[in-house]
Amino acid sequence: MEYSIGEVAKILGITPSTLRYYDKEGLLPLVNRTPSGIRTFNQDDLNLLRLVQCLKASGLSIKDIKQFVDWTLLGDETIEERRDMFHRQKAHMEKKMAEMEKTYNAILYKCWFYETACNEGTTDFDHSLTPQKVIELKQNSRLHHEEQTN
Repeated sequence: MEYSIGEVAKILGITPSTLRYYDKEGLLPLVNRTPSGIRTFNQDDLNLLRLVQCLKASGLSIKDIKQFVDWTLLGDETIEERRDMFHRQKAHMEKKMAEMEKTYNAILYKCWFYETACNEGTTDFDHSLTPQKVIELKQNSRLHHEEQTN
C-alpha cells in the first residue's frame, strides 16, 4: 500500500513540512516518487519514520539519525557502529530518566507538603519528613490500599 505525504503526516502526527525536511536531510533515502516528483510512502518508509521519531524523542540529533540511516544502507558491515550508537543512546536515556525521577520525587514531596498544608490550614507543621520518607510512605500506603482491595 502506498501513502501520500498528507496521509503519512496524519498517521504519524507530524506536518508534511517535517516530512519534506527529513527527506531533504537524507533520512528517507528510499522514498519513492511519482514521475511528476510527488513523494509516495510505503510501509517500510512508515517504519523508518517511526524509528526516526523515536530516535529524535530520545535526544538524538538529525545529524546522528542521518548517520544511522547511512549505516543501515551500508548493510551488515556497520552492525557494530549501530549497536554502539544504541548503547550510547540507552546510557543517555538512563541518565535523563534518573534526573527525571529526582525531579518527580521533588514534585511528589511538594504535592504531599501542600496537601498537608491545606488540610492543616498552615505551612507551619512538622517538616522533619524528608522527600524520600514521604515517597516511601506514599508507596507503602498505596501497597497497603492495594492489599486491602484484593
